[in-house]
Amino acid sequence: MADLSPMMQQYFAIKKEYPDAILFFRLGDFYEMFFEDAKVASRELELVLTGRDCGQEERAPMCGVPFHSADSYIAKLVSRGYKVAVCEQMEDPKAAKGIVKRDVIRVITAGTVIESSMLDEAKNNYLACLYLCDGRMGLCFADVSTGEVQATAFSENADERAVDELARFSPREVLLNPPAAAH
Repeated sequence: MADLSPMMQQYFAIKKEYPDAILFFRLGDFYEMFFEDAKVASRELELVLTGRDCGQEERAPMCGVPFHSADSYIAKLVSRGYKVAVCEQMEDPKAAKGIVKRDVIRVITAGTVIESSMLDEAKNNYLACLYLCDGRMGLCFADVSTGEVQATAFSENADERAVDELARFSPREVLLNPPAAAH
């Protein structure tokens, strides 16, 4: 990584924290994606894949979207099952000494969408959590866009009851603790 430019070193340090997300990395008036994220975004969003000098022999694959229209691109990625991490400039580039400080301000998944432009107003956007421990099962459903939360727990007929509850709420995303994931 020593041969990478300082900006690309910063990109990789942040990307390391969010390996399973497409990183929208703010550079001026654009959110840029690099390397594998750029290839995926280019294919899914029908964007032109370009390249950027990054301090290595080969240019880094790159594509980007204007920051003011990023929501529509993020919505499309999330609707296709991707997780998006939005990395913002944390200081004014004109006042920065050296590389501009950047940090991820939000991770967006199907169950954590709050923007009305990305939601279907006719139905809830539930995020579910299923927790299994010692033969008991707990389920929680939360719609982070409305603040609605419902929870239940059961020990008898746990599998069937969980399936019934999941069908009733139709969550957009389900989080599982390790025993539930292995079950």
